[in-house]
Amino acid sequence: MRIAVVNNFFPPRVGGSAHMAASLAQRYAAAGHDVLVLTAAYQGARVTESHDGYRIVRLPAVTMPKLGLSIDFDLSFPSLVPGTRRRIFRLLHEFQPDVLHLHGQFFDLSWLSGLYARRHGIPVLLTVHTLLVSERIGYALAFRLLDACLVRPILKRVNPRFAVLDKPGRDYCVRRYRVEDRELEFLPIAVDTRPFDRPARGGIRAEHAIGNDPLIVSLGHVIPLRDRIPLVEAMPEILARYPRTRVLVVGKVYHDAFVERAEDLGVRHAFLVRGAVPRNDVPAYLAAADIVTHDLNGGCGTASLEAMLSGTPTIVSIGEDHYPGVDLRDGDNMLLVPPDDPDAVASAVIGLLDDPVRAAAIGRRQGELVRRTFALDVVAGQYLRILEKMVAADVLGR
Repeated sequence: MRIAVVNNFFPPRVGGSAHMAASLAQRYAAAGHDVLVLTAAYQGARVTESHDGYRIVRLPAVTMPKLGLSIDFDLSFPSLVPGTRRRIFRLLHEFQPDVLHLHGQFFDLSWLSGLYARRHGIPVLLTVHTLLVSERIGYALAFRLLDACLVRPILKRVNPRFAVLDKPGRDYCVRRYRVEDRELEFLPIAVDTRPFDRPARGGIRAEHAIGNDPLIVSLGHVIPLRDRIPLVEAMPEILARYPRTRVLVVGKVYHDAFVERAEDLGVRHAFLVRGAVPRNDVPAYLAAADIVTHDLNGGCGTASLEAMLSGTPTIVSIGEDHYPGVDLRDGDNMLLVPPDDPDAVASAVIGLLDDPVRAAAIGRRQGELVRRTFALDVVAGQYLRILEKMVAADVLGR
């Protein structure tokens, strides 16, 4: 097959969607398929390059100013550069794809590529990574209007098959885009296990002068959707029991309300804000932790699954039915708390610190779960089978 992979986000930009798109592109190429990646330009990365057997084209883009929205981090839009539509259409025409795999339903590269595919009768699979939601009434209304007035009409024209990562993604597509279950595929987040197959480097605790103190690593970008507030608000109770506990925040900080909240509660001294680190260093930070948590506002993304893969017990705020067909058991192969519940976070953290043997056992079972269900090879195989079926059905339908 000739597969076009399209995502506004792609390495060297970091983030779950970017790395998942890159990992799947590499696996598609390794399986013998021709792969073209279309993405937005990012911080001096080469305009075109070949990598891991596939070609990448980065299109000039306008980076939007920070507006404080829930999805507000390095948003770049190539369509704001004159001539982008013509260039995308030309690149796809030259490549002659059999199928398009789009990532992200509300980004312009997905829209433009999808419209090209619809015009030329090419099947499209769209992976929905992020949901436009907010607890703030104004933002929630704006997001609903955006979905209703812009995203849904475009998706109706593109007519993709939807790949959803979890139950909330399925419910969102049904509710916001009027998608029927027969148009959906459940495909879990793909996690590259290779970085965790070799020993992680040591020295993280020494670098940050943590010593043997209890350490919580909070991994991932800090944005309003993952604001760390529940963890901050859990810290007074945690510190009352384990006063030397430290929290190491690893990831770029786009939204720093958690720092102000920590100061208000008198727990700022417990937080070390490391910022973004090279991706190759992530296993070392996870290995240094006693506990990992950052998905406390509802969800379980790539960073949390990587933490689980590392064998470090990881707390997330989802339900046992979050991944259809996946057997999640709280306290056994998962550590689950309700979204935005500081008391539950404090109880979970203290329980793990009280019983290191239980914590290690849960961490081990979490790692086994990720390797069995979310490993890149497993998920990429599922994607390829679906893409092949879509291409075969398209050929038969002509």
